[in-house]
Amino acid sequence: MIVDDEPDMLSMLRLVIGKKCDCDIISATSGLIALKQLNSCQPDVIVTDIKMPDLDGLELLKEIQEHDATISVVIMTGYGTIDMAVRALKDGAYDFLQKPFDKDHIVRVVRNCLERTELLRSNRKLRQRLDDLSLPEGFVGRSPALKRVLDLLTRIADTDATVLIRGESGTGKELAARALHSLSKRRERRMVIVNCPALPENILESELFGYSKGAFTGALQGKKGLFLEAHRSTILLDEVADIPVSLQTKLLRVLQEKEIQPLGQNETIKVDVRVVASTNQNLEDKIKSGDFREDLFYRLNVVSVAMPNLEEMKEDIPLLIHHFFTQFKRQYQREDLVVPPEVLRHLYRRKWPGNVRELQNTIKRIVLLAAGTSVDLADIGVLEHPPEPRELSNGLEELYTIPYNDAKAKIIRKFSEGYLKKLLRRYQGNVTNAAAECGLERQALQRIMRRYKILSADFKKKSDYH
Repeated sequence: MIVDDEPDMLSMLRLVIGKKCDCDIISATSGLIALKQLNSCQPDVIVTDIKMPDLDGLELLKEIQEHDATISVVIMTGYGTIDMAVRALKDGAYDFLQKPFDKDHIVRVVRNCLERTELLRSNRKLRQRLDDLSLPEGFVGRSPALKRVLDLLTRIADTDATVLIRGESGTGKELAARALHSLSKRRERRMVIVNCPALPENILESELFGYSKGAFTGALQGKKGLFLEAHRSTILLDEVADIPVSLQTKLLRVLQEKEIQPLGQNETIKVDVRVVASTNQNLEDKIKSGDFREDLFYRLNVVSVAMPNLEEMKEDIPLLIHHFFTQFKRQYQREDLVVPPEVLRHLYRRKWPGNVRELQNTIKRIVLLAAGTSVDLADIGVLEHPPEPRELSNGLEELYTIPYNDAKAKIIRKFSEGYLKKLLRRYQGNVTNAAAECGLERQALQRIMRRYKILSADFKKKSDYH
């Protein structure tokens, strides 16, 4: 694009640049006209005069930079000064030419500009591709085990294949299902998630398949089932192993025939649903015991995704710890919270049987409950199982000689007293923080303390009273 309010200069530049640079040329007789044309075309290079009546070249340069910083801009002037040239270059111009200029020189400048813009745009496209190839939302890590899972998810995401996601609790099975949905052609529609064990059998059936008005007592109006809700989208059957056998037959029909039959209705309804199921149970064992249909298993297990536990991706633990600390410090406005090396080492070395979810929740509690601006090992005492009181284990044999209920009461008392004293000592008598750590409501913890005559004041620092 050439911008100049002098027709003769426009004609000359069109002729010279068009002949020597092998490019298409558009022209504008003012800065405002050039701005309007930017919305309908995408020039690689703009050569503009600096002195124009409506919008001068420097103002136009700023507008161009905001519109597309990859466009290379050359400023021309017949009133050039060093100060003006410096300002133009600072504002992002590629070059500054003073009239009259050598025709071969402007041709060289324009060629360099064309090359520069091509490189910048190629780099921008590459960055966009890298962003597209980045980890799906929620995934953190670089371990081979995680990469294998992500590679498989990427390859099957944009298909309609039924997927069975298997793994221990806390390994991110729902996260994997969300990644499948977000990478698929169905992502514009909301994914439907069904927590199978949370619903009784009769409610689960009506929730999944819907019902007609009058289908049963209390059905005052019809209800659209979740499979119909997920039409042209994805449905996640979370913990599918807990679906009752009586419902498994209906589910099998959905997978085979792609249709549902609402309760109280004779006709079936076609649905276009991508089914993803998850489980932390051994389905093969449930098949042997008769609790899961073998034909349903094979329908669900078209593609199997095994989520690795933290033991299989140990190298990702430091990354996960850093990620969760950063996330929760920002979320709870605790950016000044310092995590000393000894605390990090403790977290790195600890076993995480609850996998990523346990790690995430632990770090969330640390950030929420840390007393000062630095995390202390006492703040992560919740990670340690409270040791059995020494007198409890030492006197265990003698408990076998007294009545069962008396022995049980004695063990509970000794355990409770030891547990509560350690808990309150760790939090210096702060009942609110102690309750949050041990998972009890504050009032519930206070009731137990009263039962065993334990006072929070006995664990407060003396300075707290002054």
